[in-house]
Amino acid sequence: MSTNPVNMTNISHIDTSRLPAHVAIIMDGNGRWAQARGLERPEGHVEGVKTVRRITEEASKIGIGYLTLYTFSTENWNRPREEVDALMLLIVTAIERETPDLIKNNVRLTAIGDLSRMPEFARTRLEKCISDTSHCTGLTLVLALSYSSRWEILEAVRNLAAKAAKGEINPAEISESDFAAELTTRDIPDPDLLIRTGGDMRVSNFLLYQIAYTELMVTPTYWPDYSAEDFRNHMIQYQTRQRRFGLTGEQVSGSESNS
Repeated sequence: MSTNPVNMTNISHIDTSRLPAHVAIIMDGNGRWAQARGLERPEGHVEGVKTVRRITEEASKIGIGYLTLYTFSTENWNRPREEVDALMLLIVTAIERETPDLIKNNVRLTAIGDLSRMPEFARTRLEKCISDTSHCTGLTLVLALSYSSRWEILEAVRNLAAKAAKGEINPAEISESDFAAELTTRDIPDPDLLIRTGGDMRVSNFLLYQIAYTELMVTPTYWPDYSAEDFRNHMIQYQTRQRRFGLTGEQVSGSESNS
């Protein structure tokens, strides 16, 4: 993992023919950002919402196809009740406020995770925003809400086991594509790039199956301070990587030169 983005900021340096189709981000550091300024933790989350808008606009402008944001994990339900309630209200209020601009910018909203655990008021309002943007054909903004990769994998296993018990499938013939079709990301390509803000070197139960060959980048910058320039720098750094998928560098170079 790299912690230092390339020191280049001009959008003209980005090769738009080699963009990651799908960028996933672990938006970490909201609470620490607030505490470092003598503020309450929820104020960091409020500031983080501004970064969501900033990065969504930048991803759309550059031409990213999918942007997945780790918004609320199943582990986050264990945080103090006041913080959880404030987060739920903040999330849906922000989504509703941004929906007209999402539509204006042709951004489609969707969500992955155990949405049944969300309070009814939040789930209902989220579903309306998803419906309102369903006709958009540009960037797909994916919010991972009440999401846990282990939960997702277990659900997939349970679904496949139930089909096998009914005789609908042969367990010996289950393929990777069969398994992937049971995940909440079934209609979304695997991430090409995973960015984590806040400096921690872990993936925190996020898209564990999907990031098998994803490029990883970590920045010490807290999410509220993460800028469009930072995002562009990460796109440039991504384009310096050689993605080998288990092959040798020579094999990949030979394949690229023949294409």
